[in-house]
Amino acid sequence: MIQIFTHANYDFVGKRRWYYALSILGVLISLGSLIAHRGLAYGIDFSGGFLLQVRYERPVSVETVRRGLDRVGAADAVIQQFGGADEYLIRVPRQVEGPQIEALNRRVRAALSETSRVAVEIRRAEFVGAQVGQDLQMQAVYAIGAAVLGILIYLAIRFDFRGGVVATAAIAHDVIVSLGALSLTGRELSLPVLAALLTIVGYSINDTIVVFDRIRERRAAALARSRTLAALVNEAINQTLSRTVLTSFTTFLAAFVLFVFGGEVLNDFAFALVVGIVTGTYSSVAASAVLLDWETWRARRRRTAAAVRSVSDRGNA
Repeated sequence: MIQIFTHANYDFVGKRRWYYALSILGVLISLGSLIAHRGLAYGIDFSGGFLLQVRYERPVSVETVRRGLDRVGAADAVIQQFGGADEYLIRVPRQVEGPQIEALNRRVRAALSETSRVAVEIRRAEFVGAQVGQDLQMQAVYAIGAAVLGILIYLAIRFDFRGGVVATAAIAHDVIVSLGALSLTGRELSLPVLAALLTIVGYSINDTIVVFDRIRERRAAALARSRTLAALVNEAINQTLSRTVLTSFTTFLAAFVLFVFGGEVLNDFAFALVVGIVTGTYSSVAASAVLLDWETWRARRRRTAAAVRSVSDRGNA
């Protein structure tokens, strides 16, 4: 394996209070944004509605598109520029069925053409009914639930209870921060975004498991040499640092390219991935610090309990 850091010896756990402060701040901001916005706005995939991709013969302004939509009573439509100023995505949160879809399609095209005095081409027209949207919501819940359950079962087998709890908390942290970033930037929850969130769950746990595995592998040898747990955790993070940086940077680069050049269709998906990759890499280090403090707290409790029993035994004698 390529080694970027051949003799890395950074004191990661020594900065763990900064990790805690940053994590708590990120989670609070994310939850605050989600509460203030009453959750994420559902895209047409989940809420139902009508999606049009239109292309003008020459560039027009968003205000011109809006005037055309007002003429057909679609003032609540969401308009997004799609590529250049001559192409737009129009989302109409309206329930239409059967032949009404074609009728709305024709009316919108005529209204857009009349208000702009430019020929308009309908390049894509999609419709999701209310029942289909509700079914997709339930399937999304089942998908996330199944993914989390599978990960919990794996963690229960692979690690002890404490390692499993810490790794699960790291996953929750990454998902909450990613959802908060989507909320703060006003993005919608759609099927591509859901796919990104499931990807983040897998990516986050994979990075954490690599560090935890190294801690477990070296724990017996470290204790035999009377090394502290803090030194062991630092050593494990430093030894996996090259792997973490190479993997994370490669994945981040691919997601960032999609975010910049992937167009509007992939923009939200790529944005969620970019945020999730950064938080997932960070949380693998922070999770190791949490595990260290938990183990230290348990060891301190055992010593205190042993001291109390020793004093009690001497008193009874």
